[in-house]
Amino acid sequence: MIDLLRAAGSVQRVCERHRWRFCFIGGIAVQRWGEPRLTQDVDVTILTGFGKERDFILALLKRFAPRVKDALEFALENRVLLVKTRGGVDVDVSLGAMPFEESVVRRASPYQFLPKLKLITCSAEDLIVLKAFANRPKDWMDIEGVVTRQQRRLSWAYIWKQLRPLVDLKEEPEILATLKRLHRQSRG
Repeated sequence: MIDLLRAAGSVQRVCERHRWRFCFIGGIAVQRWGEPRLTQDVDVTILTGFGKERDFILALLKRFAPRVKDALEFALENRVLLVKTRGGVDVDVSLGAMPFEESVVRRASPYQFLPKLKLITCSAEDLIVLKAFANRPKDWMDIEGVVTRQQRRLSWAYIWKQLRPLVDLKEEPEILATLKRLHRQSRG
């Protein structure tokens, strides 16, 4: 886990050097807000906006090795750059531009993971929204851990407000039903 956190630190230093707006999501944020689990990659959202993604991608490819052939084209098409640190840790870079992604980054805050390492992570509420939207079994386990650990500190009004339009866009109403069930259980 220490290697993963150090890898995240190297990504953060690049983002800070370029003065990019960013935050860690995924497994790193789960370590902060939920039940710690083994995670093997670093997930980060960098706000690129629309139209300037290439500049961000090229700067990142100067520092990190691509994990796929034609990484630039893949990233432009999928809005995700797949790279690897010098230490061999996989990094998934989401190229953020949507209003929700801007909100996630704006609400992010630093957290002390190691004595000399503070990483900027998304909020617990935004982590729940992101993971619910992804709607994978491991994401629901992570959400349950966040809900259990954070309990009444969560702003459920914010979570519902952010998640509803995303779920409508994805046309998967069962996401809301599943999260409502978890919410009820947490209030026990």
